[in-house]
Order: sequence, then C-alpha cells, then structure tokens
Amino acid sequence: MVDRSYQCKDVLILAYQSFGVLFGDLSISPLYVFKSTFSGNLSNYQSEDVIFGALSLIFWTLTLLSLFKHVIILLNADDNGEGGIFALYSLLCRHAKFSLLPNHQTADEELSTYHNPRYSYRNPQSLTVKRFAERHKKAKTALLLLVLFGTCLLICVGFLTPAISIRTAIEGVKVRSSELHYGVVLIIACILLVGLFVLQHRGTYRVAFMFAPIVILWSLSIAAIGVYNILKWNPRVYKALSPYYIYTFFRDTRYDGWISIGGVLLCVTGAEAMFADLGQYTAASIRLSFFCIIYPCLVLQYMGQAAFLSKNFAAVSTSFYASIPDSLFWPVLVMATLAAIVASQSVISATFSIVKQCYAIGCFPRVKVVHKSKWFCGQIYIPEINWVLLVLCLAVTVGFRDINHLGNAYGLTYMSAMFVTTWLTALIINFVWGQSLVLALLFALFFGSIEIIFLSSSFIRISKGGWVPLVLSVIFMLIMFVWHYGSRKKYLYDFHNKVPMKQILTLGPSLGIVRVPGIGLIFTALVSGVPATFTRFLTNLPTFYQVAVFVCEKTVLVPYVPQKERYLIGRIGPKSFRMYRCIVRNGYKDVQKNEDDFENDLIMSIAEFIQLEAEGSGTLEGSVDGRMAVVRTSEKFGKRLEISELERNGEASSSMPPTILNSSKSHILQYLQSTYEMESPGSTLRRRVRFKLQPDMNYRDPNVKDELLELVEAKQSGVAYVLGHSHIKAKMNAPCLKRFMIHVAYLFLRKNCRAPAVVLNIPQTCLIEVGMNYYL
Repeated sequence: MVDRSYQCKDVLILAYQSFGVLFGDLSISPLYVFKSTFSGNLSNYQSEDVIFGALSLIFWTLTLLSLFKHVIILLNADDNGEGGIFALYSLLCRHAKFSLLPNHQTADEELSTYHNPRYSYRNPQSLTVKRFAERHKKAKTALLLLVLFGTCLLICVGFLTPAISIRTAIEGVKVRSSELHYGVVLIIACILLVGLFVLQHRGTYRVAFMFAPIVILWSLSIAAIGVYNILKWNPRVYKALSPYYIYTFFRDTRYDGWISIGGVLLCVTGAEAMFADLGQYTAASIRLSFFCIIYPCLVLQYMGQAAFLSKNFAAVSTSFYASIPDSLFWPVLVMATLAAIVASQSVISATFSIVKQCYAIGCFPRVKVVHKSKWFCGQIYIPEINWVLLVLCLAVTVGFRDINHLGNAYGLTYMSAMFVTTWLTALIINFVWGQSLVLALLFALFFGSIEIIFLSSSFIRISKGGWVPLVLSVIFMLIMFVWHYGSRKKYLYDFHNKVPMKQILTLGPSLGIVRVPGIGLIFTALVSGVPATFTRFLTNLPTFYQVAVFVCEKTVLVPYVPQKERYLIGRIGPKSFRMYRCIVRNGYKDVQKNEDDFENDLIMSIAEFIQLEAEGSGTLEGSVDGRMAVVRTSEKFGKRLEISELERNGEASSSMPPTILNSSKSHILQYLQSTYEMESPGSTLRRRVRFKLQPDMNYRDPNVKDELLELVEAKQSGVAYVLGHSHIKAKMNAPCLKRFMIHVAYLFLRKNCRAPAVVLNIPQTCLIEVGMNYYL
C-alpha cells in the first residue's frame, strides 16, 4: 500500500511538471483556430449552423487525433520510455534489419536497453513483409528518407511555433487599441523573439519552475472564459458536439467548407509534443494531465468562442480576445503572452534534441552540443541551430503580413509530420507489437484518411504561405541526405582499406618503429581492424607512443546506453604490442556531461580489462564479444588503481601520498604546455588526476603488474589524440551526380561545420592530425 501511494505521488508530480513542457503549444491554439478557419470565403456564411459545424469539426479533430491517436495509442509505442519519430525508427531497426548504420555489432544486442520484454511476441504473418524490406536496400533508404522528412518538418515547427504564438498573443493589443499601427505590434513581437533566442544559451533551470503554473493558470482561465461565454451568449452550443453538424457544415458550405478545414487542424498543433517529449515523463502522468485539465479546458474554450461567434460573427477575426470580459482583458493578454513564450521555449528545446538525434546517427553535419551540469537532464543547446531558427523565425514573422498565411504554413507542417508518424506507427503495430497486418492497415487507413483530408485542404493554400515549410523541409532533408551519403561512403572506404592484422603481427612488438612514452588515442569509425590512418602516420613519422588505443565512438539505436555498459574494451595483437581497442557506445539521446573524464574512464577500463583477461575469459563479469569485453560490469571495477586529484600546480590533493612519476616531456615542452593552458581558460578547468597501483593488490601473473605499471606511466607522460584529416574526392569515372554531391555539396558542408576536434572537445596541445586522401 505504501509503494502504491508513492507511485501515485510520483505520477501526480510528473503530471504537474508536464504542463510546462508538453501542453504549452496545444493550449494556445484557441488564439488562432477560429480566426484561421473563417479567414477565407467561409466568412460569408454567417449562420449558427455553420458556427456549430466548425465547432463540431474542431471537437472531433481534437478528440480523434489528440485524444485517441496520441494519448491512448501512440504513448504505448515508446522506446525505453522515449517517444518521437526517432524512437519509432529505432524500434523498427531493432526488430527488423532496417538500419543503415554501418558499424553494428552483435555485442550491441546484449545491451540491457536493446530488447524490451513487452515487444517479445513475433507474428509469423509479418515475416514476409519484414524479409522483403530487409532484402531490399531501397526499402531501407525509403524508410530513412521518410523519417528524415518527418524530422525536417519538426525542425520547421521549431521556428513557426514561436512566430505564430507570440505574434498572435501580441496582436490582442489591437482589440483595445485599434489605432495601434501594425508595425508596432511587429516590433514588439520581434523584440520578444530575439530575447527568447538570445537567452537560450543560459538554459531554463532558473525559471522552469514557473512554466507549469503558467500553463495551468492559462488553461483554467480560458476554460472559465469559455463557460462564461456559453452561459451568456448561447447555452445551446453543446448540441454542436454531435457529428451531425459536420454533415450540415459541408452540406451548406461545400467547397468553401472543405478549404476552411485547413484552419481547423490548428487545434491539434502541439499533439506531437506529447509523444516526442515522453521520455521526461510517463504515459500515465501525461494521460492524467490531458484528461483532467487540458482536454476539458480546450473543449470548454472552443465551445465558448463558438457561442460568442454565433451572436457576434463580425468579431471573428479577433474572436478570442473579443470574447474576454473587459475586466479580465489585460490579465488574460499577459497570460497569453507568457503561455506563448513557454510554448515556444519547449518547441525550441525539442528542436535542439531532434537535431542532436540526427547528428548522432550520421544524418546531420557536425554541430556543437552544449550541456551544463546545472541544467536539467537531457537539456541541450546547439548554437548554430539556435541562430538559424532565430533568422527563420524573424523572416516568417516579418515576411507574412497576414497572420493567416503563417497559420497555413504552421498547420501544413504539423499535419504532414502527423501523417509520417501515422505510417511509422502502423509499421510498429505490425513489426514490433506483433499484431496482424490487417490491424496495422486499419490504423493507417483510419487516421491517415483523416489527415489526408486535412492535408488536401492545406495543399490548396500552398501559395498562401504553405510553400515555405515544404521548401525548407526539402532543403533540410537534402542536407541530411548528402551528409549521410558522404559519411557512409567515407566509412566504406575506410572499411575496405583497413590494414590486415597479419601485416601488423609481422612487424613485431615494436611495430618496426620507435615507441616513445605516452598514450596515443587513434580515433576511427571502424570497430575492427587497423585504420589506414595509423599506417600512414607510421609511414611519414616512424615513431609512436608506447600504448596505442584505437577509439571508435559510435551510436547504437537505443535512446540511452547505461554508463557501465558504454565501454567495450579489447586487445589488438599479442600483449607485448600494448595495443588496445575501445568502442564507446552512445544512445541517440545520450548527452556526455563530463567530457573531461573520458581519459580517466578509458584508463580505468583498460586496467580492468587487463586484470580480467589475466583471470581468464571464463571469469569475466561482463558480456564478451570475441576479444572484446564490457568491463565496467565487473564488481571490482574502479578498485584496480588508486586515483588522486591534482591541483592546478600539479600537487596531488589526495591525503594518500601517490607514487611520483616524472613526466618524460622535456622542460621546454612542459613550459610550452603550461603557457598554452594559462592562455586557454577552458583547458585549466579540465579535471587532472594521477593514477597509481594499489599497494595491497596481489597479482597472479607478474606480467600483469608490469603492464599496468606501464599503462600508468604512459598516462603520466601524456595523452595524444590522433585524428584523420581527410581530403575527399570522387573517383575519375564517377557519374556527374555523384561528383556534384561529393565535390560540391558534401565538401561545402564539411567546410562549414564544426571540426571533429571541437566536437570531441580535444585540447589543441594534444591533437595530431593525419592527412588522408579519400577517393569515393
């Protein structure tokens, strides 16, 4: 009983917090739904039946698409608690071989987050369709393009939502100040938008506690206003909830009514956010918030506006603000502005997350992902995307003088994204949930047909603003596809030109070169073999560090990889070679919080691998893939070496006197390094530690102690990062289209994105770049 009470308390807390993140966009829809619906020729039909018909359309659209599709059905299609288009794609790739990620390993399937017991059922009827898709690469590419198009639409939502919500909220001032010039409203909206985007880098942790109360107060306020208008103007408005009025609406308005439903669909903008941001909450908490507050408040508000318009049709262009009682106008205007800012903030943060997920699976150019320890879990900031969104947001705010054109673009974008989600969910029902193909098709046909009706109306308005998100979505998708194409071709070149192990073994422990003190981290996309970058380095400079570690940082199609399962450690060649492999596995939503700890975690993991290997592979407390092991699952992890913190002057802060290991660097190099660190404030903040062997540790094999001691000495001498500096060229006999994609599009993106060293947060004093020519 106690556990149940705690569980209920947690659900209530999450339900309260969800208001400030999930429902801001949906709750401000009453500002512009009726205005956009009656913006065209429908304004000529000034009858109560038409008003009731529009309300009936709004009610059933909100009920079917938001309530039934998203809240009841779609919230069940989570990927380890995460939602969104990428969660659906990840589920499909894990239950069928749809993924185009090139470096998949069998060990990845042993992750605790890879398989979900809820989706263990397999339907034999779906095997035929699944095998067909798995055998045809074009089917996989088509699925990826569909997912990328859906994400591009959501990126467009990232700048359309702030533009329409804040501008609509500010335009309410004109109801009380009709002489106010349009330019003044536009300037105020632009100032708020600039302030919103400029402050993104500071995070929202200081003001986020206000988001939920603002949305709750706003929702209850619009519900109270709706009840007031129902009682004052037309208590019979409840009859409009009958679908019969939808029939009378189209019977009376015909073509004009069909064109107008492009404005009706604005009532479900924001429904995708409930599923996309599922990971921060639970399905139970979202359903509780929607059923108890959001849905009834929205229904009451739309009923109140319809009741008001049935007696005051001339005020349809300002129906929301005109229906507010005079004494409450200014407080409601302030709350509307605050609710619009909250909704915009949530959508902008979601856009950062979407771009980060695209980047994680190799479908977006390198960007700088910023996460600060004092921010909320999962909250990130991407400077490049922030400024792009600001420019686009100001462009559409100023460019669309008629806000109904902005509504056309907004509605078309959202409905197109919902249509993509519908078909991905149909695949989930068949392939993941194991339901029959008939049930999946029924889901797709029922909800897809509703969305197609709305889309058909929206496409008529393409010339009136709808073309903007379509053009930008195509541009974003081309950028993603070109980057994915070039990156995949580059990986395949590395894969086919990797050095055979036999060639490495014939060189002997010294590799035929001079081994100097220190650790060399060779970054590569390969999970097996030796990259050509390494041999090219040895050819031009026949020397390398005494410990070589080949590091592959890759993304697994799971939202998060547990920290203890992140590092996969193995050995390359005999023990005397002192060559290791480290595969760092990240989920598509993982955010590295402490980048400075990578070196230390790597040393601890290699030390644990050396010990476990000496104890015998049969006693490894982790999953093993050939000669690779997940060592952090060992109960003894972190107990093999002692760690002592170093102060900035180099002294150990630990009370235990560490073993002093002198650096092999010359005094000149040490002076140059200290000078650079003094001139680079960021480098002085990096965590400094010193390792030493446990004095009371017993070693069965004395060679293990020697190897560990050599590892510790190498770390003390310094760590260097070796990255490939690639020059991409297309083959001479390549088709013209391929040459254009490689020489023009892909190279343009490479030159205008972040460098790998910046993304990996590598200090310049530790960086070594090796030039490589790639002929794709």
